Amino acid sequence: MKADKIIKNAKIFTSDKENPQATALVVKDGKFVYVGDEAGLSEYEGEVTDLGGKFIMPGIIDSHVHVTMPVGLEYVEIGEQIKCNGKQELLDVMSDYIAKHPGEKRYRFFLERKFLNGEEVTKEDLDSICPDGELQIQEAEGHSIWVNSKILERHGITDDTPDPVPGLSYYVRKDGHVTGNIFEGSAEVPIILDSAMDLTDEQIDAALQRWIDFSVDVGVSGVFDSGIPGDPEFHERVYKRLRDLDLQGKLPIYIDGCYVIAAHWEAEEGLRELKRFRQEYNSEHLKIHTMKIFMDGTLTIHTAAQITPYADTGTTGTTAFNVEELADLLRKLNEEGLDLHLHCGGEAPPRVALDAVEMVRKELGDNYHVKVTCAHLMTQHDADLDRFVKLGVFANFTPHWHADNPKMLAPILGEERALKMCRSKTMWDSGALVTWSSDTIVFADFMQWNPYLSMEVGMTRQITEKTKHYAFKRTPDVLPPLNERMSIEEMILGYTINGAVQLGVEDKKGSITVGKDADFLVFDNDLLMAEHEGFSYNKPADVYFAGKKVK
Repeated sequence: MKADKIIKNAKIFTSDKENPQATALVVKDGKFVYVGDEAGLSEYEGEVTDLGGKFIMPGIIDSHVHVTMPVGLEYVEIGEQIKCNGKQELLDVMSDYIAKHPGEKRYRFFLERKFLNGEEVTKEDLDSICPDGELQIQEAEGHSIWVNSKILERHGITDDTPDPVPGLSYYVRKDGHVTGNIFEGSAEVPIILDSAMDLTDEQIDAALQRWIDFSVDVGVSGVFDSGIPGDPEFHERVYKRLRDLDLQGKLPIYIDGCYVIAAHWEAEEGLRELKRFRQEYNSEHLKIHTMKIFMDGTLTIHTAAQITPYADTGTTGTTAFNVEELADLLRKLNEEGLDLHLHCGGEAPPRVALDAVEMVRKELGDNYHVKVTCAHLMTQHDADLDRFVKLGVFANFTPHWHADNPKMLAPILGEERALKMCRSKTMWDSGALVTWSSDTIVFADFMQWNPYLSMEVGMTRQITEKTKHYAFKRTPDVLPPLNERMSIEEMILGYTINGAVQLGVEDKKGSITVGKDADFLVFDNDLLMAEHEGFSYNKPADVYFAGKKVK
């Protein structure tokens, strides 16, 4: 048989449990037609490449990213980062900046909440230093903002404006009056991205091209895009551009997209829109078949929903759906052949999801087919750890978060819970299908998008002086439990075949297997033998998508 590409003398990690190791492969018409030892190459004709023992693995699949939201943020100046000692110093720094930069349309700043020392910032505080212009402070985690009255006025937010998702995504109030502090996506994103629809197609394409170039460079061949809360119009506009790029042959990365909702009362319309998205955005490298729900928020501002109350406030937060509401949605998704992906910041969302899946599986039996993924899983209740494998629910972790300092979270979660976070190895060993993700909402320098950074932190659960890009952050202690550290084989499997199964493309991608798309990466060094610390510096020397060398 005449072949397009014949490779021998390689160390191939296939991610195929039936044929885990190989030394040779053959590609024809964009597919693997042979994977095995060199003796089998005698049946194929063509130029043979001797790799001299170089390492090969499948293309990487990042199972939870944000493609559409960073496009809008690409053209938004996040703002001056401020480190201060309390509210007054914050106001002084911003006032000085405004005085030196008069006449700007909107003043933007960036702040870690810890620098307020527990003090609250209100719109009146911001109005006092910026009465005539717009002023916005982005909280560093991306889950809340502070704005002045001018911004509230432009968006029509008053004391009578209902919260998008009460108890989860809301306008902070005091004595019935909005304070200018806004929590979570459905409430804050329309403000953060309020100029995104003014972007030209050329600007959107330029931002997407930056992401495509990065993905090709590091060997990411497929992703799940987890969307934008609160801004479906811009989310869809980016999908239109992705579809057009694909039809022009300019989108080599496979994108599994979604439609986003944030509350149970949005489910009916969301289902209609998801079905429309599935039909309209259906090209070779863009498919949409998943409902995405922001089930809760984040730990540090107590919007992540818990089963066990927060240690400092005694509250538990709230989920966007309860068990019965999510079960009802699962029945409808199952009927339409659609899937479900959930943001899970606290213990409660996985519990709700598992209970709902269990309920519907009992009703439908073998007729149940919805793939359900719980993403992030920073904290999980002990009683739920073995239920993922029993119920067939995917566990998606964001490994570069697995180096958090438990001392910072102990006052919020309590010491016991803070010392058993991100239990990915426990989930893996239970037999659950574990996948990995880079989850971040900005492109910037793509530091946190680096899959090899996630692999490093997944293996070490710390950030050291050897970790790429992280000169500003060190976590000298390993995040406990120590036995939650992953192996490199597990990191690769989670980033390849497991991701393909989550996305429903395991028949085409995720492993170096005969009949699948020839997506593979060539490394000068053996990743299986590489040092774990500093693993983030790895990058493929050659990248092939569908048998074509793209790098």
